Amino acid sequence: MHALQLDGRAPFSQIAKVLDVSEQTVARRYRKLRSAGAIRVVGGVDGARLGYTSWTIRLRTTPDASETLGGALARRADTFYVHLLSGGTEISCFTQARLETGEASLLDRLPRTGKVLGMSAHSLLHGFAIPGGWAGLAALEEERAALLRYTPAPESRVTAGAADHALLAALAADGRTSHADLAVATGWSESTVRRRLDHLRGSGALLIQLEFDPRALGFRAQARLWMSVRPSRLVQVAETMATHPEVSFVGVTTGATNLMAEVICRDNADLYRYLTERVSTLDAVQTMETGPVLRTLKRIGTIRLPA
Repeated sequence: MHALQLDGRAPFSQIAKVLDVSEQTVARRYRKLRSAGAIRVVGGVDGARLGYTSWTIRLRTTPDASETLGGALARRADTFYVHLLSGGTEISCFTQARLETGEASLLDRLPRTGKVLGMSAHSLLHGFAIPGGWAGLAALEEERAALLRYTPAPESRVTAGAADHALLAALAADGRTSHADLAVATGWSESTVRRRLDHLRGSGALLIQLEFDPRALGFRAQARLWMSVRPSRLVQVAETMATHPEVSFVGVTTGATNLMAEVICRDNADLYRYLTERVSTLDAVQTMETGPVLRTLKRIGTIRLPA
């Protein structure tokens, strides 16, 4: 899993060489974990590189509406990491939108939904840790990890349009889809597929990520944290939290709270220790609210690209 986290499209032969096992063993273990729903390699989009703004949304709903509304949000192409929180009366998710174009977005529709009792939406200004890089999966020493780690070389400009939608949609379903199958899905030649994939991935706009189910891996306590941090120490606190193995995401946002994080722990006792022994030592954190994740309806998603 750590190998796939480092490069989700790494050939099984390369992974086998780094792990010092047979290629057949790697392929068999991957198929078993994937069929069990423990892991999935998927393609996601860094919308910021394509002119999109990321938003973090928190909804308070009537008790009977969270499942239905959460499911509707999860089915949208512009949402990702949709969680039911706090006993099922709250929903937390991310979305990406290009508001300056007048494009209809999730932000336009939610306030008109009668089952929503309250909503907050804040722009995500900068991420210091992302779920795909969660340190909880780290198992390889750096010397071996360096042989697999995919590092994009971001280009000054990234272009992607409707013609890329079929490519991104196929990768969203399976980030390890072969070039031959991607050619069938897009109607392009394999050389064109390879060139476009390398361009989008090399720029950092396309992220091939390992999607995993923490519960299937023995991590049963997951929570969203919203914190108010002294502005002069905001970056320092974010950088510190990004090094914590419990933290899968931390980012600076607009709004009454200016830092949000997602933590993954073994159990509630482990979560308690993290909050009271790790976060409590960060003196610049002035307030904190914790929202336990009841269920995850969607993890990585894709955005709709402009025509």
